[in-house]
Amino acid sequence: MFELKKVVSALLMPLPGFLLIGLFGLILIMFTTKRKSGCIIILFSFIGLFLVSFHPVSSRLLLPIERQYTAFLPVEEKIDYVMVLGNSHIVDDELPPTSELSRAALMRLAEGIRILRIYPGAKLILSGYGGGTEISHARMMANVALALGVAKSDIVLLEDATDTWEEARHAAAFVREANLVLVTSASHMPRAMIDFNLAGLNPYPAPTNYLTQREISQPWSAYAPKAIYLEQTERFWHETLGRIWQKLRDKVSTQSLEAAPSPTLVNDDQKSMMAENIAP
Repeated sequence: MFELKKVVSALLMPLPGFLLIGLFGLILIMFTTKRKSGCIIILFSFIGLFLVSFHPVSSRLLLPIERQYTAFLPVEEKIDYVMVLGNSHIVDDELPPTSELSRAALMRLAEGIRILRIYPGAKLILSGYGGGTEISHARMMANVALALGVAKSDIVLLEDATDTWEEARHAAAFVREANLVLVTSASHMPRAMIDFNLAGLNPYPAPTNYLTQREISQPWSAYAPKAIYLEQTERFWHETLGRIWQKLRDKVSTQSLEAAPSPTLVNDDQKSMMAENIAP
């Protein structure tokens, strides 16, 4: 189910979606007599690609989602854990550890470390599965955290979660009633907070990796189609599809917490094991 969800969502992204539409129009022109219809379809795909790569469109779509939560500011309460949600990585021994993490993962980790240093005694929870590689994403982030000066004893790995819902369930079993700061991309934060609230947690949100800005001073930069604006539209659509899936998942049962098995609480010995043997 997880793999199917990823494949379907990838095909529904703006770029492959409009390319498939354009390909359909090209097929009509080449192999049927409906050439006019094919030309209209191809024109539609070109206009669509232009619009999703256009700053006034992409920013208007994504900015309200990213600004739903403000940047994290220190709170008076004692913080026990800072949890950084996973993103993606590669494994390449020829690259420095920071280059093996995706941009989003690196920015999330940097924000998590920044907040961790505000609260001495707090632990850094890193999550994420292998994603087809032999090393989990949590472990890859741990390698970078160690290189940036985080003590090994302050790092906890949750290596089995494949998506945000599973990350929330695993965190609930581990954190219990402790105070938690949740770090993820600004566009992902609203959906992540819903999952963590449904899992019984009420973390402090710490959004990062903002892609949009309210105004761009140079008109040649604001009104020229660019790949960075296409990325913004893709993030908006990814989160929209994620919210649709989230609602469908929660309707499977009468109570949303029944959508997955109840988490098994992690005891102190298991917590100690999660903080050991971090280096691969």
